[in-house]
Amino acid sequence: QVQLVESGGGWVQAGGSLRLSCAVSGRTFSSYAMGWFRQAPGKGREFVAAIRWSGGRTYYRDSVKGRFTISRDNAKNTVYLQMNSLKPEDTAVYYCAAGDGILIPSTASAYVYWGQGTQVTVSS
Repeated sequence: QVQLVESGGGWVQAGGSLRLSCAVSGRTFSSYAMGWFRQAPGKGREFVAAIRWSGGRTYYRDSVKGRFTISRDNAKNTVYLQMNSLKPEDTAVYYCAAGDGILIPSTASAYVYWGQGTQVTVSS
């Protein structure tokens, strides 16, 4: 079993920055992929970014490229999402997710483990 706990959400003005953290506990494997997804009110859950534990390859949705950076700290078993130049449309609940053997990291259904989510609110 894998447990994921997100932190770092909050309120920020447009143009500001936040860093989300996802603490991972339990049994994990180097073949895991870690993803960040978000869900705004009245909308479906959408992919934001992902990283593979082994090799560190990263993936991003187009709208956050150049603004968001996903990274991992193997020693701390933590995944981060650094969010810069935030926009009001980035407002959502952000979820951390983990899964093994994921071929397409942008697919939410491929992830088995999910955190409880952290709210990010960007005001204009």
